[in-house]
Amino acid sequence: MEYRIRAFRPDDTEAVVALWESCGLVRPWNDPRRDIARKLTVQPELFLVATSGAADGEAVVVAAGMAGFDGHRGWVNYLAVRPDLQGSGLGRTLMAEFERLLTDLGCPKLNLQVRAGNEQVLGFYESLGYADDHTVSLGKRLIPDA
Repeated sequence: MEYRIRAFRPDDTEAVVALWESCGLVRPWNDPRRDIARKLTVQPELFLVATSGAADGEAVVVAAGMAGFDGHRGWVNYLAVRPDLQGSGLGRTLMAEFERLLTDLGCPKLNLQVRAGNEQVLGFYESLGYADDHTVSLGKRLIPDA
């Protein structure tokens, strides 16, 4: 199957939210539509989708992810590949594109977060050369979504 990686467009919103839901990335305390709207205000060119052609000729979103660079570190969030396509190399291709874009911006290091216990995803990132930085991630909600 052939895929096309391109920048997210607002009309991709519902397909991307459905993809994230199918991959178990959506949490009650994060409104994915608000997260999309927020991302579109900061480096929207680093919000990518992968599409494949459908039988009727319409492109279908099959993968998506967000990246960002703050001048110190790059981050990848919400990386998702349609469950039936996981293991196809599409996630690897999308990460390679994020790495290329961030490198072009002068980003020296890319960080990402994986929920504790998600061994399948940890294995995926380890296969790409990512390693545990032996850090603890802390968070504080500044603007509630609910």
